[in-house]
Amino acid sequence: MDAGLRQEGAPSITSEVMEHRLASRYGPLMRTANSQPVNSTLPVGDYLREWRQRRRMSQMDLALEAEISTRHLSFLETGRSQPSREMVLLLAEKLDMPLRERNIMLVSAGFAPVYSERALDDPALASMRQAVDLVLRGHDPYPALAVDRHWSLVSANDALVSLIGDVDPALMKPPVNVLRLSVHPAGLARRIVNFTEWRNHLVHRLHRQVDATGDAALAALIEELRSYPTPDAAASAPKTGHDYAGIVVPLQLMTDEGVLTLFSTITIFGTPVDVTLSELAIEAFFPADAHTANALRHLADKRQAAAAAAQ
Repeated sequence: MDAGLRQEGAPSITSEVMEHRLASRYGPLMRTANSQPVNSTLPVGDYLREWRQRRRMSQMDLALEAEISTRHLSFLETGRSQPSREMVLLLAEKLDMPLRERNIMLVSAGFAPVYSERALDDPALASMRQAVDLVLRGHDPYPALAVDRHWSLVSANDALVSLIGDVDPALMKPPVNVLRLSVHPAGLARRIVNFTEWRNHLVHRLHRQVDATGDAALAALIEELRSYPTPDAAASAPKTGHDYAGIVVPLQLMTDEGVLTLFSTITIFGTPVDVTLSELAIEAFFPADAHTANALRHLADKRQAAAAAAQ
């Protein structure tokens, strides 16, 4: 493994092994990562009230948005009236509910789900898979990965694979949770220079997702990430001398090329009407300084040379 500082005596995962594990990634990873959403058995009125309160909207606020009377909305929440299919979809849209939750509210009201949920290996999503792969490959030599709603790894480019080759193989068993991989003591934690800052950033990000989705699995992941100790190596690692406070929270990763400083962007599909696509995101990392950019290009050159020599 080119980039990582391998822990003495610890097993490593080569790029070849990683590529093999990701080769059939789309179907199995997406299917095993799904979990039952919270409060899926609530009556439709209770479910509606829960989401209205989650969005911090009064009955009057929501009624005005939906252009219905407050009295009618109150009757829907108390069960005195039953919503039509169109009313469920209207209120779900005004509450900006995730597509998965909209399906649940439809079922709670006695209607069939509207939004499909296909596995990523479904032929109908072939063009979407190609788009994801194109973005990931096109981002090389910089790291990029695709994840589902629970931050389970769906795909990654070679640059990302080369940076995580020294993690415990147990953490690479599907579904691979990339947040767990980051802060687990047997994962990248010992090589993250700004470990505490990075973990706090991940936890804050998850809190925002839980507020938006009410996902119990993400809430449990927050507690898991908080439970991991700060590695001694990370706590004593030298600082880089750069201050990114107020702009971005960087990932500062110790490698054989020195400390790489990266910031990330997240891309989602703009107008999905499929649950799986609506929950898919691509996180692309960019170099925050010239040293990191040069180091990543150097690592890419080494990968290409190794691949050519193996032919």
